[in-house]
Amino acid sequence: MSTITTLADLETLYGTPSEPALTKETDRIVPAYKAMIDASPFVALATNGPDGLDCSPRGDAGNVVRVTDEKTVMIPDRRGNNRIDSLRNIVHDPHVALLFLIPGSGNTIRIQGRAEISIDPDLLASFAIEGKEPRCVVVVTVDAIYFQCARAVLRADLWNAEKHIDPKSLPTAGTMLAETSDGRIGGPEYDKAWPARASTSMW
Repeated sequence: MSTITTLADLETLYGTPSEPALTKETDRIVPAYKAMIDASPFVALATNGPDGLDCSPRGDAGNVVRVTDEKTVMIPDRRGNNRIDSLRNIVHDPHVALLFLIPGSGNTIRIQGRAEISIDPDLLASFAIEGKEPRCVVVVTVDAIYFQCARAVLRADLWNAEKHIDPKSLPTAGTMLAETSDGRIGGPEYDKAWPARASTSMW
């Protein structure tokens, strides 16, 4: 198997980026980028920790983050499984990357920056939904931001409802837990209880 082992070989293989590919990157959130972020209900948060990399999905009602100024976005940490992998990593290394998806749009927005974890009471209260505040807010200072053109989303045909996979054809959470625990937890009872559990722990 042939592999690339040097930057020189890699750059020879791919050549020089086009002017638009370089010009689209900036160190602040311009109005067009803010409009895209404001339309996004979903972001993937990538972090780096002592045990390696992590990428965590984040979703919210309406926009998934709050843009507070041209250098700052805020992500409320809603209810989850309490593994806090991303938050542990941020404490270890503040460098993060964000990838925003906008349903129906082929373009995505990418941010590279540095994060800190805020538990300011007023800030937490400002993110409350149905009277429930997040445990913390991830505050990201933008170092670089740019849009990713639509080729990947178009190749995947991501928003084509006719190609959506029937969830009944996939393993359930209970099935996956049962397989990873040798049947100790999970199974049909887990799946049966999940809707009620989710309805009381969404926020």
